Amino acid sequence: MLIRGRCHCGNIEFSLRWEPDPSRIPARACDCSFCTRHGGVWTSHPDASLRIALHDPARVSRYAFGTRTADFLVCAHCGVVPVAVSRIEGRRYAVVNVNTFVGIEPSLLQRVSSHLGEESRDARLDRRSKNWIADVEYVDEGEWEA
Repeated sequence: MLIRGRCHCGNIEFSLRWEPDPSRIPARACDCSFCTRHGGVWTSHPDASLRIALHDPARVSRYAFGTRTADFLVCAHCGVVPVAVSRIEGRRYAVVNVNTFVGIEPSLLQRVSSHLGEESRDARLDRRSKNWIADVEYVDEGEWEA
């Protein structure tokens, strides 16, 4: 399944290739203050591949907080956070915000609460390296296929 998503204005876009096609997409609603305020409901699959396009990189803020082990890509124009990226042992991992999906049937989403505030830094990185999208690529404007 090819899942497309973007911030409200389209400055940050992504395409997520998830195979085989999922019968349900886990949608984890993080209860931290940042995700609560920004509508962060995240999904990932370790075997999926993710392409991210930053159409105007000057209008993208990278926000890190707490353990500072992930960058949340915030569109500086519309304020939406479609992607979070973490670098672990030189490799890039990511999750995408299901609230930024375009054209995905909402009934596919299996929403659950996520409580990770007490997780240690090492446990957090270990979980991400096992569960987050491991094939993450930034693409240039000329390579992006809308």
